[in-house]
Amino acid sequence: MPKISEFFGIAIYVYYREHQPPHLHAMYGGKELLLSIDTLSVMAGSLPPRAMGLVIEWAVQHQKELKQVWEQAMRHEPLSRIDPLK
Repeated sequence: MPKISEFFGIAIYVYYREHQPPHLHAMYGGKELLLSIDTLSVMAGSLPPRAMGLVIEWAVQHQKELKQVWEQAMRHEPLSRIDPLK
Protein backbone atom coordinates (compact mmCIF):
# COMPACT_ATOMS: atom_id res chain seq x y z
CA MET A 1 0.00 0.00 0.00
CA PRO A 2 1.62 3.27 -1.09
CA LYS A 3 1.50 5.54 1.95
CA ILE A 4 1.96 9.19 0.95
CA SER A 5 1.68 10.79 4.39
CA GLU A 6 1.09 10.07 8.05
CA PHE A 7 0.20 12.36 10.94
CA PHE A 8 -1.38 11.98 14.39
CA GLY A 9 -1.82 8.25 13.79
CA ILE A 10 -3.69 8.82 10.51
CA ALA A 11 -2.22 7.12 7.43
CA ILE A 12 -2.96 8.51 3.96
CA TYR A 13 -2.77 6.28 0.89
CA VAL A 14 -3.27 6.60 -2.86
CA TYR A 15 -3.42 3.25 -4.62
CA TYR A 16 -2.31 2.18 -8.07
CA ARG A 17 -4.95 0.76 -10.44
CA GLU A 18 -7.68 2.82 -8.79
CA HIS A 19 -11.08 3.82 -10.07
CA GLN A 20 -12.17 7.37 -10.85
CA PRO A 21 -12.84 9.94 -9.48
CA PRO A 22 -9.47 10.85 -7.94
CA HIS A 23 -9.51 10.05 -4.22
CA LEU A 24 -7.40 9.15 -1.23
CA HIS A 25 -7.77 6.59 1.52
CA ALA A 26 -7.35 7.76 5.11
CA MET A 27 -7.00 5.11 7.82
CA TYR A 28 -7.22 5.61 11.55
CA GLY A 29 -8.12 3.29 14.41
CA GLY A 30 -9.22 0.47 12.13
CA LYS A 31 -11.56 2.71 10.14
CA GLU A 32 -11.21 3.92 6.57
CA LEU A 33 -12.42 7.02 4.75
CA LEU A 34 -12.38 7.65 0.99
CA LEU A 35 -12.09 11.37 0.25
CA SER A 36 -12.50 12.96 -3.18
CA ILE A 37 -9.39 14.93 -4.12
CA ASP A 38 -11.31 17.32 -6.39
CA THR A 39 -14.22 18.19 -4.09
CA LEU A 40 -12.78 17.15 -0.69
CA SER A 41 -16.07 15.40 0.02
CA VAL A 42 -16.49 12.00 1.63
CA MET A 43 -17.07 9.26 -0.94
CA ALA A 44 -17.32 6.32 1.48
CA GLY A 45 -16.49 5.24 4.98
CA SER A 46 -15.97 7.30 8.08
CA LEU A 47 -13.47 8.31 10.72
CA PRO A 48 -14.01 9.74 14.19
CA PRO A 49 -14.95 13.45 13.87
CA ARG A 50 -11.59 14.80 15.07
CA ALA A 51 -9.62 12.55 12.71
CA MET A 52 -11.91 13.41 9.80
CA GLY A 53 -11.40 17.12 10.48
CA LEU A 54 -7.62 16.67 10.48
CA VAL A 55 -7.71 14.76 7.18
CA ILE A 56 -9.82 17.44 5.52
CA GLU A 57 -7.62 20.23 6.91
CA TRP A 58 -4.54 18.44 5.56
CA ALA A 59 -6.17 17.76 2.17
CA VAL A 60 -7.13 21.44 1.77
CA GLN A 61 -3.51 22.43 2.39
CA HIS A 62 -2.16 19.85 -0.07
CA GLN A 63 -4.88 19.55 -2.72
CA LYS A 64 -2.58 20.50 -5.61
CA GLU A 65 0.02 17.94 -4.49
CA LEU A 66 -2.68 15.29 -4.10
CA LYS A 67 -3.73 15.82 -7.71
CA GLN A 68 -0.11 15.33 -8.78
CA VAL A 69 0.21 12.14 -6.72
CA TRP A 70 -3.02 10.81 -8.26
CA GLU A 71 -1.57 11.40 -11.74
CA GLN A 72 1.64 9.61 -10.71
CA ALA A 73 -0.43 6.63 -9.55
CA MET A 74 -2.39 6.53 -12.81
CA ARG A 75 0.93 6.48 -14.73
CA HIS A 76 2.30 3.77 -12.35
CA GLU A 77 5.15 6.05 -11.29
CA PRO A 78 6.66 6.22 -7.80
CA LEU A 79 4.42 8.36 -5.58
CA SER A 80 5.71 11.54 -4.00
CA ARG A 81 5.42 11.87 -0.24
CA ILE A 82 3.40 14.81 1.08
CA ASP A 83 4.34 16.62 4.28
CA PRO A 84 2.24 15.71 7.31
CA LEU A 85 -0.09 18.05 9.11
CA LYS A 86 1.77 19.93 11.80
